[in-house]
Amino acid sequence: MTATTHPVAARTESPQGAQSGSQQRQSPDLNVLLTLRDKLAAQTSAEIRFDASTRAIYASEASNYRQLPIGVVIPRDLQDIVTTVNLCRDAGLPLLPRGAGTSMCGQAVNAAVVIDTSKYLHGIDFIDAERQLARVQPGVICDQLKDEAAKVGLTFGPDPATHSRCTLGGMIGNNSCGAHSVMAGKTVENIQRLEVLTYCGERFWVGPTDEACLREHLQAGGRRAEIIQGLKDLVDRYEGDIRQGFPKLKRRVSGYNLDQLLPENGFNIARALVGVEGTCVTILQAETLLVSNPTHLVLAVLGYEDIYYAADSVPQLLPLNPIAMEGLDDGIIGGLKERGMKLADIAELPAGNAWLMIEFGALSTEEATAMAQRAVDIAPQLPGQPSVRLVTDKGLMNRIWTIRETGASATSLGLDPNEPDPVVGWEDAAVEPEHLGKYLREFKALVGRYGYKTNLYGHFGDGCIHSRITFDLKSDTGVQNWRAFLDEAARLVVRYGGSLSGEHGDGQAKGEYLPIMYSAPIMQAFAEFKALWDPQNRMNPGKLIHAMPVDANLRMGPDYNRREVDSQFTYDPRLGSKGLARESERCIGMGKCRSLDGGTMCPSFRATREEKYSTRGRARLFFELLKGEVIEDGWQSEELKDSLDLCLSCKGCKTDCPTNVNIARYKTEFLNRYYANKRRPVMDAMIGRIGEWLPHATRLSPVLNYAMGNPLVRTAGAWFGLAKEAKFPAIAAQSFRAGATAQRILNDQTTGGGKDVLLWVDSFNNGFTPKVLEAGVQVLESLGFTVKLMTRHVCCGRPYYDVGMIDQAKANLAQILDQLEPVLDENMPVLVLEPSCLSVFRDEMPGLFPQDPRAKKLEQSIMTLSEFIRSRALELPAIDEDVRIHGHCHQKSCGSMAAEQGVLEQLGGKGQVIQAGCCGVAGAYAYHAKTAPIARAIGEQQFKPHLDRIPEQTPVVADGFSCRGQIRNVSGREAMHLAEYLAKVLG
Repeated sequence: MTATTHPVAARTESPQGAQSGSQQRQSPDLNVLLTLRDKLAAQTSAEIRFDASTRAIYASEASNYRQLPIGVVIPRDLQDIVTTVNLCRDAGLPLLPRGAGTSMCGQAVNAAVVIDTSKYLHGIDFIDAERQLARVQPGVICDQLKDEAAKVGLTFGPDPATHSRCTLGGMIGNNSCGAHSVMAGKTVENIQRLEVLTYCGERFWVGPTDEACLREHLQAGGRRAEIIQGLKDLVDRYEGDIRQGFPKLKRRVSGYNLDQLLPENGFNIARALVGVEGTCVTILQAETLLVSNPTHLVLAVLGYEDIYYAADSVPQLLPLNPIAMEGLDDGIIGGLKERGMKLADIAELPAGNAWLMIEFGALSTEEATAMAQRAVDIAPQLPGQPSVRLVTDKGLMNRIWTIRETGASATSLGLDPNEPDPVVGWEDAAVEPEHLGKYLREFKALVGRYGYKTNLYGHFGDGCIHSRITFDLKSDTGVQNWRAFLDEAARLVVRYGGSLSGEHGDGQAKGEYLPIMYSAPIMQAFAEFKALWDPQNRMNPGKLIHAMPVDANLRMGPDYNRREVDSQFTYDPRLGSKGLARESERCIGMGKCRSLDGGTMCPSFRATREEKYSTRGRARLFFELLKGEVIEDGWQSEELKDSLDLCLSCKGCKTDCPTNVNIARYKTEFLNRYYANKRRPVMDAMIGRIGEWLPHATRLSPVLNYAMGNPLVRTAGAWFGLAKEAKFPAIAAQSFRAGATAQRILNDQTTGGGKDVLLWVDSFNNGFTPKVLEAGVQVLESLGFTVKLMTRHVCCGRPYYDVGMIDQAKANLAQILDQLEPVLDENMPVLVLEPSCLSVFRDEMPGLFPQDPRAKKLEQSIMTLSEFIRSRALELPAIDEDVRIHGHCHQKSCGSMAAEQGVLEQLGGKGQVIQAGCCGVAGAYAYHAKTAPIARAIGEQQFKPHLDRIPEQTPVVADGFSCRGQIRNVSGREAMHLAEYLAKVLG
C-alpha cells in the first residue's frame, strides 16, 4: 500500500474568516490499516478495497479536487455499513459515505474510508401510492425510483442532469435539485424521514418531530437523546438569527438547513440533515415523497438575441406554471458546433443566440399544449421579442433536452490545449428569478474584468446559474486571481440576496466563503450542529464546515505536471505524438458511463456495476498512471490491465460520453506498451492475427470445425484462456474471394461508366459467412452498379487494435492505402458490410495517418450499405413487412443509425431500429475465459429483453458478424445482414 497523508479538519482561521481544515496529519499507521482491512473482511460481507487502483479511481469526482482515500468499502447490506462505521471509529479513521461520485464541489473525495453504496444497496422497499411515499436504500438511482413510481402515476420530483446515475443517498447528501425543481422543489422538500447512523454508532429514524416523537427520542437515552436535546437547545438559542439570516429564495443550498428545525417547519430533523454532504451522519434508508407525474409534456423553446433578455423574461413566464424552465447561451451551442456535435439537434432550435426551454406538463396532450401555447402567445410582449418553436414530438423533446444536459460537459475540454479549459470553479450560484437579468449582467462583467471566458446556462425558473469558466488553476498567479474572483463573485451574489450554491452544495469549493453569506452567529450554529452529530470530526472532515481552503487538493493545480509520453495515435495535430497526456485529462467525472439504461456505453459497467469497469474508472486510471503517484508500475500495471481486459472496445464512450473519452483507443495504446517486452498470450496472438490466417483456414475447414467442437480440444484450450462453453462460428468451406462471384468480378475489368463501387471484403464475412458478401454484390448489381474488388485481399486489421498490435495495424493500413490509391483517385465509393471495419477507417486510420491525404480520402469514401443507398437517393420497393434492425456499436460510434432508419422508411415505414445498447460480443470477448461470463451477462440481461419483445415472425437484421452470433446465442433467432434482407426484397 502506498503511504499518503490524510487531511483532518483543524480549526485555523483562513484569510477569509472561514474555519479551515488545511493542516495535515501523518497517514494512519500501516498496521492499523491492515488490521482494519482484516476485521472488515472477517466481520462483513462487504467488498474491501485498499489496493492502489481502487484508491486512484475514487480519488476524483466531477470537481477540481483530488484526494486519495484510505480505502473503499462496498457494503452488500445495511449491517455492513453499521459494522464498517464501528470498526472505523475503533481505529479512529475518518469516513466518507459516497453515491455515484458526480459531485462538483469536492464533497465526494477525502482522505477517508469511503463507503460506496451504489453497487448493492439499490433496493426500493415499497412505493405507497395512496400516501405518495417510497422507502429506498441509499444506492437507488434517481431514474430507478422515477421508473417505479411512474407505474402508479407518480414521480420523484428532483432530477439533476445526472438523473440516470446519481443515487438518492448522494442527492440527499448534496440537496440536489434539477430542471423540474420549479414543479417539485429541491431534495429537502421531498424527504419525509431518514434512518441515520452516527459515527458513534447510534442508529435511528428522524423526521418531523412533534411532542410525542421528541419524547421518544429523549427516552431512548444515550447519544441519541443528547443529540436531539442538543438540536432543540440549538434552535432555541439561534432562532432569531436563523429567521433573519437565511435567504428566502427557493434555491438556497449553501450551509446546513437549520431553518428546518424551526417550529413552523415541524422541527424536521430529517430535512435538517439533507445537504450535510456526509459531514454529520451516514444515511441508511430514506422515505421520500412522491408527486403526481405529468405524463403528457410539451416544450416551448424561445430564441433570444442574448442571454440577458432570456433572464429578463422569466418573471413573466413563471405565472404560466411551467414544470421546468432552462436557459443556455451560445457559448455551449457554439462549442458543440465547433466540435461537430449534435448539429441536427441544434438545427431544431429557433433562431437566436440564447434560448429558454420551457416545459409544460399535464394529464393530456391537449391540456399541456394549451398551457404551452400561452407562452407562445405572450412571446411578442417578452423582452427581446424572442423567436418561438412549440415542440410536441417526444423524441425531439428528448434531443433538445440532451443539448442542455450534456452540452457543458461536451465542451469542457478546450479546443486549444495551450489555453485554460472551462472548469467548475464557480458553478451554481442562485438569486431570486426577478433579479436574474440584472445579476447576470453584473456577473458577466465581473468575468470579463478578470479576462475569463464563460458560458451561462441553468435553471432559470429558479434563478440558478451554471457557468464553466476558463480559470487558470495550473499556475500560482492563476490561482491567486481565481481566489480574488471567487471573493468578488460570492459578495456579488450575496448582495442580490442569493446563495453561493443553488444546487451542487458547498463541499470544499464554497465552504471557505460561507462567512460572506452568513453571519458569525449562524456560522457558530453550523459548527455546533456539526459537533452534535460528529464531535470527533471524523465524518467527511474539511468539507462544508471547517472547510479546507478552496485551492487545496486541486487535481490539476500548480503542482500538476503533465507527463508527456509518445503516443502511437495523433490526438491533436498541434500536439503531434505528445497528445496522450492531454487526452488523459478529458474525463471530468460526470459519470454518464454509469447509466444503466439507454445508449451503448458502458456494457461492462452495466454487467458488473463496478467502477473500475466503467469508462470513468478506466479514464481515471489512465490519468493516475501518467501522474505516477499511485499507479507506480506504469505501463506494466496489472490493475489497469485488469480494468481494460473487460472493456469490449465497443467505442460507445467515443460518442455517448459527453467529453468523448475513447477508452478503446487508450486500451490499444496501453496493450502496445504492456507487451513491448513480454510475449502475448497465445490466444491473443491468434485473435490479433486472425485476418492473416483465416483466409487460408477455409481449406482446412472440416478439420478445424471438428476440432473446435471436440471436448478434448476445448478442454486443452482452457490452458490458453479459452472459455469452455464458447460457441464458435463454423469456418466456411470456401471463402467469398475463392468463389465464382468474386472470380467473375476480379476477371472483369470493365467499368460501370461512373457507377463503379468497390466492395470491401472483410475477413469475417469472407471466411465465415461468404453469403453476406454474395448478397452485397447481388444488391449492388440489382441497383445498377458495377462491383469492384481489391486485387489482393488485405484485412482491415481490426483485431490488431484489440490486442495492442499497433505496428502491424499501421503496416496493414499502409498496404491498404497503397492498393486503394487508384480507387481513391477515381473518387470511387468504398462499401463496407462489416461495421467493425468501418471504425478502422473512420477512427483508427485518421489517428495513425493524420497527414496522409489518401487516409483522409478513404475516411470520406467509406460507407455502409445503408449510407450508400441514402447518399445516392436510390429507390427501394415498398413492402408490407415489419423488420427490426440492431445497430453494431461501431456503426453508432463512427456514424449513426440514421441511414438504417431512412432505409426502413423507404421500405414502407413499418420497420424499427432496436433501441438496444451493446449485444455483449466484440471480437474474441465471448471466447476468453475471463470475459465470456460478462459477455453472457450483457447478452442475457441487457440485450435479450429487447429481442424478446419482437414478434417471432418479424425478421431481425444485424450487420455485425458478432451481433448476429449473439442474437443466435441468447434468443435462438437467425438474424440477417441488411445485404441479405435487401437481396430478398429486391428479388
